[in-house]
Amino acid sequence: MTLFALQKPNHDPTSIFEVFRGSYGTELLTAAVAHFNVFGLVASGPLSFDELRTKLKLEERPAVVLVTALRAMGLLSESDGQLDLTDMAREHLVPGAPFDVGDYVGLAANSPGVLEMVERLKTNQPSGVDDDQTGAAFIYRDGMRSAMEQEELARHFTLALAGRANNVAPSLADALDLRGVSRLLDVGGGTGIYSFALLQKNTQLQAVVLDRPEVLKVADEMARRSGVENRLECRAGDMFTDPLPRDCEAILLSNILHDWDVPECRNLIGRCSDVLPSGGSLFIHDVFLNDTLDGPLPIALYSAALFTLTEGRAYSASEYQSWLNDSGLTPGDIVPTLIHCGVLPARK
Repeated sequence: MTLFALQKPNHDPTSIFEVFRGSYGTELLTAAVAHFNVFGLVASGPLSFDELRTKLKLEERPAVVLVTALRAMGLLSESDGQLDLTDMAREHLVPGAPFDVGDYVGLAANSPGVLEMVERLKTNQPSGVDDDQTGAAFIYRDGMRSAMEQEELARHFTLALAGRANNVAPSLADALDLRGVSRLLDVGGGTGIYSFALLQKNTQLQAVVLDRPEVLKVADEMARRSGVENRLECRAGDMFTDPLPRDCEAILLSNILHDWDVPECRNLIGRCSDVLPSGGSLFIHDVFLNDTLDGPLPIALYSAALFTLTEGRAYSASEYQSWLNDSGLTPGDIVPTLIHCGVLPARK
């Protein structure tokens, strides 16, 4: 049976993803209360972000994830660069306050999920990096043991991630204007489902899916089911070190940058810009935090999930726009797709 990648779901599954990611709210709140004493520290007076993370002994990435979530929960506020407690937090989460519920929250202090979150926050490393059996689940870098280099695990994780892609790909195809584009590079394209939808909608288009060899075995199978195998090239490579093709007028980074820390994001955007022709387009398809890094709460919790599983987090549109500008690209306006995602286009 042919896989029709432009078939849209009858029901928006966003609420399912929100419930699934909601556990990270419990873990972050409990960590803040029972392990880091965030509210006790800020109760003595407002602190800058750097002052707070110094007191918490956290590096920048975990501190951003934690503080963004607490702000999205309405427990921390920011004014003139200073973080302070909201009235809700001051009444209910300051140790010893008349209506303090911190001990109640602390009942979960030793649950496995909370302890894992605390470890991730303290070490600033994704889950699995020290696991001799699997390694990091969703990312690959040279010298790192990765599940994406092991055939059975790579297939499992690639197909699992396809569950979201199947739902979102039709909306992405509607959001991108690829008229006049003859060749697209899909960096870290996984199963290739996003490319399949774009190929099915744009009959003039050819696409290159760049990913790890074990992942591309799945993409090749699914391309044949989608009837686009004659217009799709599966190219094995490392997006950070191997040469990117220079014959593509458009490049897609779909749910890729959120797996990496800021230096890697800057590097990858710069590498894409370097190979684009004048007038070419880079499309960042991802979730976006508020520019003020205070929500939305579902994205802040997804950011925590990314933080624990990858070397990245969720980023704001302004962060992406800054990196695009620095790479000689002109950002456009974000177009929503599905499940909190949107497309940020940029032209060279």
